[in-house]
Amino acid sequence: MNPSTIVPTLALTAAVLSAAATIFIRQGLRGGDPYTGFWINCMVGAGGMWLCVLVTGGIGHVSTRSLLLFAAAGIIGTVGGRLARFVAIEKVGASVAAAVINLTPLIATVLAILFLGEHVTLPIVMGTVVIVAGTVLLSVSGKQLGFRPWMITLPLLSATAFGVVAIIRKVGLGEMRPVLGTAINYTSALIAISSLMLASGHRGIYTCRGWTLAYFIAAGVAENVGVFLTIVALGYGAVSVVLPLTAAAPLFVLLFTPLFLRGVEVLTARVAVGTVLIVLGVYLITALSGK
Repeated sequence: MNPSTIVPTLALTAAVLSAAATIFIRQGLRGGDPYTGFWINCMVGAGGMWLCVLVTGGIGHVSTRSLLLFAAAGIIGTVGGRLARFVAIEKVGASVAAAVINLTPLIATVLAILFLGEHVTLPIVMGTVVIVAGTVLLSVSGKQLGFRPWMITLPLLSATAFGVVAIIRKVGLGEMRPVLGTAINYTSALIAISSLMLASGHRGIYTCRGWTLAYFIAAGVAENVGVFLTIVALGYGAVSVVLPLTAAAPLFVLLFTPLFLRGVEVLTARVAVGTVLIVLGVYLITALSGK
């Protein structure tokens, strides 16, 4: 499998896993709170990735620069971005949160041009814009949810953090394997959120049981495997290609919703148009980006 095939395969698989995680998070939040869910998410990610490190040959060479970069990625992206995503799903709903968080590829593309010197072609730019437009259209077609206007800053904060961290990870991959980098990323996030939870006296983790716990664990597995695949994809391809493809996740959220969140989302003409836009955007990026 050559890089031109690997990148879209990894990125789109990550999108599917991200969508599954969104469904699991939404289910878990019915019986738990976002901070507990996020804490479980980090524990699953850190434990799973260190197991992968051992299976794939151990720690090996560690670059101080990449160590610091991935640790920073854990604080900015995993704690800042993902925690904001959990809270946003609770406060504004999955559909609105997904729409705004899909500004991530635009943010990452601009940063890649400014700091990595990446060459972004017209099809990539067009594909990014079309995917964002399509996912916004898909998201606003769902059931209307009431929330205060300022709460829209929660998914916007998440999108910004994810856009910044994509650049940090891309640079860090120059001197460190994706498996080890991801493990360090999750560990720094786990240390940070554990310190915050313990300092605040939060005890939700001790009362999380049954299906709520199962949903949060499932979300952690799906979310963290998806992030790992995204990091691997960044090792093969440009930020401006990988991020727009992973931004197709809301399309899969809407496909999963009738099965797992029946009654929350409905199929409308907006959904159909949004789906066409998503497919068109993916085509522009994968088929025409090299022309």
